[in-house]
Amino acid sequence: MARRALQLASWTGAALAASGLYLYSNKYLDPNDFGAVRVGRAVATTAVISYDYLTSLRSVPYGSEEYLQLRSKIHDLFVSFDDTPLGAASLAQVHKAVLRDGRTVAVKVQHPKVQAQSSKDILLMEVLVLAVKQLFPEFEFMWLVDEAKKNLPLELDFLNEGRNAEKVAQMLKHFDFLKVPRIYWELSTKRVLLMEFVDGGQVNDRDYMERNKIDVNEISRHLGKIYSEMIFVNGFVHCDPHPGNVLVRKRPGTGKAEIVLLDHGLYQVLTDEFRLDYCHLWQSLIWTDMEKVKKYSQRLGAGDLYPLFACMLTARSWDSVNRGIGQAPVTATEDAEIRNNAANYLPQISQLLNHVPRQMLLIFKTNDLLRGIEAALGTRASASSFLNMSRCCIRALAAHKKKNTCSFFRRTQISFREAFNLWQINLHELILRVKGLRLASWVLALLCRLLPTSY
Repeated sequence: MARRALQLASWTGAALAASGLYLYSNKYLDPNDFGAVRVGRAVATTAVISYDYLTSLRSVPYGSEEYLQLRSKIHDLFVSFDDTPLGAASLAQVHKAVLRDGRTVAVKVQHPKVQAQSSKDILLMEVLVLAVKQLFPEFEFMWLVDEAKKNLPLELDFLNEGRNAEKVAQMLKHFDFLKVPRIYWELSTKRVLLMEFVDGGQVNDRDYMERNKIDVNEISRHLGKIYSEMIFVNGFVHCDPHPGNVLVRKRPGTGKAEIVLLDHGLYQVLTDEFRLDYCHLWQSLIWTDMEKVKKYSQRLGAGDLYPLFACMLTARSWDSVNRGIGQAPVTATEDAEIRNNAANYLPQISQLLNHVPRQMLLIFKTNDLLRGIEAALGTRASASSFLNMSRCCIRALAAHKKKNTCSFFRRTQISFREAFNLWQINLHELILRVKGLRLASWVLALLCRLLPTSY
């Protein structure tokens, strides 16, 4: 226990106290440490997922209590059961098996003593956070402990994970490119979850996609649509989209590209007030309405730090936010600017994270993980992806207005306005495509003129 505590102290201390190193000297900060991040990522993501490290630092023995209990009955339940796990994480590991009726399943088994140890880990985390607070009063991280207390018990209940999986599958059933594995309730418990086995490559594996002729840009667009629908329309958000939890494959039978969403233990439920303010904010960012950017950022708790808040959400510089985030892609110069200035904003970032609604914390984490996938695939948020976000915002805001009016005339008026706004977006997207085709044709013609004629 002492060795585990020492390990945990070193890792958590590093995660939390690293943000205060610049107080002594900037020479301790390597700008490359911020190379893969945007403004806010250095603190936001590290802080929000720090409690994940609490469990991943455990020395986990092979197998689990449930696994050992099942081992004696393994031949009664399964035709085959792979002893070697497909994957192991901080809370559980997953085995491939075949049931007596021929169904191939994934068996997720919780590691031993995780339930009993989690309360001790959170207590230790609280002590460490208080120690950091004493050393660096400018940094507020008690909200991190609160989030861990709320979210960790939910992740440890696999029946809750199963319910989340079924809910999101029903919620997004209109997306034919999304697959959520079916849950087999008759063989599941709070610590053992049986689900349909679905194979595929990780969403950040470009080589896998190229070998299987899967369009990288199509996958990136589909992933954006899934999360825009979750966040803006439904307010029920899968908050752990790291590459191990998002697979891609060619759907058997049709050959169409499909995204497989796994690990449904951690979801954020957004209140209507938060969700609608967030819709308004993104609409304002997409269409460069800076007055409303300020208004809705402040409604979400940013106060006078709304420029920093906008930069953290969009992963763009304040100049780019003012010019329009859909007008131009991120440049190397902008990347360098954000990287070099990130450390200077750490106290303000800490202050901001302490004041925004708790719902925003996992949204920050989710956004960051999605950007990591984009970076790995070599795709970046384009004008088209922002237009898809805007469509979801328009639909969500219109649905809320119609829900809160009893007048048939008013509902009809809202529906016409919604249809007109969506038509405007479709027209704008068509214009962008035509311009893109014209540009491509012009470049091709120019190349034909410049290239030497064949002998």
